[in-house]
Amino acid sequence: MSRLFFASVALIASILIVHAQQQPPAQGRGGGGGGRGGGQPVQPIQMLKPGLYVVPGGGANSIVRVTNEGVILVDTKLPGEANYNGLMEQIRSVTPQPVKVVIVTHHHADHTGNNDRFISAGAQVIGHEQLAKNLDTYQFDPRPAKPSATYTTAEHIVRLGGVEVRVLHLGRAHTGGDSVVYFPDLKVVATSDAVTTGTQGPLADYAGGGSFAEWTPVLDAMLKLDFDTAVPGAGPVLTKADVQAFRTKFTTVMTRASELVQKGVPKDQLLMQLKTDDIGWAPRVPQIDPFYEELSKKR
Repeated sequence: MSRLFFASVALIASILIVHAQQQPPAQGRGGGGGGRGGGQPVQPIQMLKPGLYVVPGGGANSIVRVTNEGVILVDTKLPGEANYNGLMEQIRSVTPQPVKVVIVTHHHADHTGNNDRFISAGAQVIGHEQLAKNLDTYQFDPRPAKPSATYTTAEHIVRLGGVEVRVLHLGRAHTGGDSVVYFPDLKVVATSDAVTTGTQGPLADYAGGGSFAEWTPVLDAMLKLDFDTAVPGAGPVLTKADVQAFRTKFTTVMTRASELVQKGVPKDQLLMQLKTDDIGWAPRVPQIDPFYEELSKKR
């Protein structure tokens, strides 16, 4: 009975989380609220490796790569002057170089909220083509600005000041327009929300082209990269072993869900019967129909 209760609570929480992602951000300290990482202001910048930094808070983790010709930035946080100013203040604390290139990893506002401000400041904002398409129908006010440049290939290379950054579209996972950002010279990968931390379970945004069924191949492709440090979309910095452990848990949960579907468990009972108490998180499945359909196709 306790498993049924907690599974029900997890499902309700998932629905509320996605609903919150579609609402305007509350203007509090740092302009946060309304999205992952939005409950706190922009936090102090932290050095990961020489020339590479992470700025938590105010939305998603933002990554700063300093070159001698300018800054390459990953993700722009929740919309708001306070978040933008806070992020820029942290960047300026480590370099006087301007932000020249911005990479956004998917369309959700905690990652894209200040695209317009960076474009106005003269930066090129890059994202996958599907990210731009998702913004056409994204229900968020204010709706983030589209990237000023998009890519459609499996890999897009950014070069600045002698630094090469690989922007990778490894497949559908959290959304259909996910980008993984790889810094090969420093052996660091930015996973965005393809990897989650703590008790925050993975969420497939089906409206944005996400897929639980296609998620594991994305993790497998990511793990083939030569890295020792991973920066998730939100939460603390991880090791490659942490990403491998997440992949193992994810696959375990999906295998269990598939087995329940094969046994004929009804759609409205699937999440309640899915065992996750030994995993530490439950998948966030606000739309059971596409989830059940994906698992049914795997028979």
